[in-house]
Amino acid sequence: MSDLRPRQFDLIAFDWDGTLFDSTKIIVRCIQQAVADVGGTVPSDQDAAYVIGMGLIEALAHAAPDVPRDRYPELGANYRRHYLAHQEDLSLFDGVLPMLQALRGRHHWLVVATGKSRRGLNEVLGTSQLQGVFDGSRTADETAGKPDPRMLQELMREFGTEPERTLMIGDTTHDLQMALNAGCASIGVSYGAHSIDGFEALAPRSIVHSVAELHAWLLEHA
Repeated sequence: MSDLRPRQFDLIAFDWDGTLFDSTKIIVRCIQQAVADVGGTVPSDQDAAYVIGMGLIEALAHAAPDVPRDRYPELGANYRRHYLAHQEDLSLFDGVLPMLQALRGRHHWLVVATGKSRRGLNEVLGTSQLQGVFDGSRTADETAGKPDPRMLQELMREFGTEPERTLMIGDTTHDLQMALNAGCASIGVSYGAHSIDGFEALAPRSIVHSVAELHAWLLEHA
């Protein structure tokens, strides 16, 4: 079996929103609407995008610091309501499925490490096009929000891989910091939620600007 293992990374972990799933703009709008619903100061697009990848309540609290803590459950419920109303508008980025299928053909283990809830992730992974694509996953509500390394640590234990054989791919500094905290390599993608200005300090192996560029890098280097 060893001759079938990939050249450098056994385990490849993907963030979901903004990395595989084209959802950043809708998430930003839903955060802003949820904050407005409870009378908080509506965050800018940049501030709302910054919290993507964190656990839901942590993200909403960061985006709406003037909303009292006792209203966080209401804030979270409002966000979920707005997001569900737009769920049918969301889709994978072009080229994601062929990339994932190519990686499976090279015998990588593919997993998801996301700030989404378990319920939300299961809903999208249960679609016909994604059934059987991923070998495992962790969500913020069952572990800890990014950049805490717990998601990656649990996945590495599950698959028996070492940090040096694990690659995290994401669109935010939270993803790259999580990888760094776990001792793993990372790749930053520029087409998601965060500006790449803060990426270099977190030492990603590469910063890519499209799914096609990510696919090419993985086939060449992973």
